[in-house]
Amino acid sequence: MVMTTFEIEPGRLFVGGQWREAADGARTEVVDPSRGAVVTTVAEASAADVDAAVRAAREAFDSGPWATTTGRERGRILNRVAQLIRENADEIAQLESLDVGKPISLCHAVDVTNAANDYEYFAALAFSLDGATRETGHNALAYTKREAVGVVAAITPFNFPLILAGSKLGPALAAGNTVVHKPADETPLSALYMAKLLQEAGVPDGVVNVVTGTGPVAGEALLRHNGVDKIAFTGSTAIGRHVASAAGEALKPVTMELGGNAAHIVFEDADVEKAVGAVIKGFVFNTGQFCMGGPRLLVARPVYETLLGILADAVPGVPVGDPRQPETVVGPMAGERHLRKVEEYVALARKEGARIVCGGERLDLDGGYYYKPTVIADLANDSRVVQEEIFGPVLTVQPFDSEDEAVQLANSTPYGLASGVQTTNLARAHRVANRLQAGIVWINDWAMLDPAIPFGGVKDSGFGREYGPEALAAYTKVKSVVVSLD
Repeated sequence: MVMTTFEIEPGRLFVGGQWREAADGARTEVVDPSRGAVVTTVAEASAADVDAAVRAAREAFDSGPWATTTGRERGRILNRVAQLIRENADEIAQLESLDVGKPISLCHAVDVTNAANDYEYFAALAFSLDGATRETGHNALAYTKREAVGVVAAITPFNFPLILAGSKLGPALAAGNTVVHKPADETPLSALYMAKLLQEAGVPDGVVNVVTGTGPVAGEALLRHNGVDKIAFTGSTAIGRHVASAAGEALKPVTMELGGNAAHIVFEDADVEKAVGAVIKGFVFNTGQFCMGGPRLLVARPVYETLLGILADAVPGVPVGDPRQPETVVGPMAGERHLRKVEEYVALARKEGARIVCGGERLDLDGGYYYKPTVIADLANDSRVVQEEIFGPVLTVQPFDSEDEAVQLANSTPYGLASGVQTTNLARAHRVANRLQAGIVWINDWAMLDPAIPFGGVKDSGFGREYGPEALAAYTKVKSVVVSLD
């Protein structure tokens, strides 16, 4: 069983406001990545279970109380969700740490805090969801109104289960939609816990449904279900292509935040101390399992070797270990397959003659999936290690000789989710930010996120935006009403 102080329904599906086993009784194991040990099992949904969840969401949208709830009332309920998250912060942080392997301090400071902020922010937007009047050439009153899309399929990944669920459920519920949420099969626990809190906050039965299970079965059934009106997906670019194809066949709107491989540019005039802190945060945050992480460091040649020397001294001092210890900064990878992927990329770098500045190997600790933060230099830009998304605590470092070359290198991968610039030259900061092909650009820091700031990708990093009023707009459809005054 889950080793925390709270009780939740032991791994059942949440459908129509009720806890239930999978129709065929199937269950799947949940593993603690810090020890490689099974901690509990959860229901493994079949296509029949997904159908039941979609039907419950459809009924709640078409004829249930959510259909007639005002934006103000939805906002009050979402504020109550935020309050309950804060009241249960310790339990939620324990659960997220156990499930994902995140350091407990990170779960408190980032995951729980941001999840509460998400619901609170979209609660405020729910109070002001409105349309506009339009001047026309007719003798008519013309106005627009925003309406909910309908039933939303929310499919979330393993790395930030709590936050990325809130970034979808928050705007979806604020706009008046109903939701079927399928969390990652590896990290389902906080989704089940949040189902309980949402119900306690006053979300009516059937408005939020949670189906745990695999992508090929539960995920595919949800994508293909004709009762789903919109798909919201966060995950890998490869799966994103499949999701987009399924949505296109059914002519359903879809928003997707996909893979990333962000460049972090350090110019020679940067504040070195501040830059090094941002660089390390950018690639070790969440053990590098962060689609908006900064795994590619581009450094002006005059300070290239100096910065490598500083990283060689500083990175091995980053505390790696048991995520339950408050001093831990880097925990384990979320699973064995993720650890093997990192090992394969570092082995490829060695084969290509790269310089391993520090790290480059597993950390043997309690049977968990740990990998030492690793810095790699002297790789060609066309190396797969540079061009592909590693999704682990690995940083590649490349020199550049001009601003134009820095921008060219930054934009040279298929991805475009995030990027960063370190400089004390304000004009350069804005000039380079305008040229970077990315959905968000951070200047002189990394991972400054807030529900008011939209983020999302270009190129192979997806389309649509999470957060901000832009996210709420993605969960609504515009209707125009024109009244003749003749």
